[in-house]
Amino acid sequence: QVQLVESGGGLVQPGGSLRVSCAASGFTLDDYAIGWFRQAPGKEREGVSCFIGTEGVANYADSLKGRFTISTDNAKNIAYLQMRNLKPEDTAVYYCAAAKWVVTGLEANEYDYWGQGTQVTVSS
Repeated sequence: QVQLVESGGGLVQPGGSLRVSCAASGFTLDDYAIGWFRQAPGKEREGVSCFIGTEGVANYADSLKGRFTISTDNAKNIAYLQMRNLKPEDTAVYYCAAAKWVVTGLEANEYDYWGQGTQVTVSS
């Protein structure tokens, strides 16, 4: 049974950093694509980043390149999203998702499995 559990969200000041985690079970990360998405109140779910385990390739939303970094620890079967220089507009629930095959990896409809999300709030 595929399961994804996010953690690490919280309150951070503008300009700060935060790393959120996605613990995967029921499959191995290097056989799947892992995506990070976010959804702010009243807005659609937005693709943030993805890592295609079978190719070792990462992809990012253009607006977030340079501030966000996706990584995986295959030994622990955990994916991470490191976020730097956070802004109030980064406030959202952050979700991880998994799929066997993706194209860009930044579209929600490419994914079959989802975690429950973790809240990230950027505020002074």
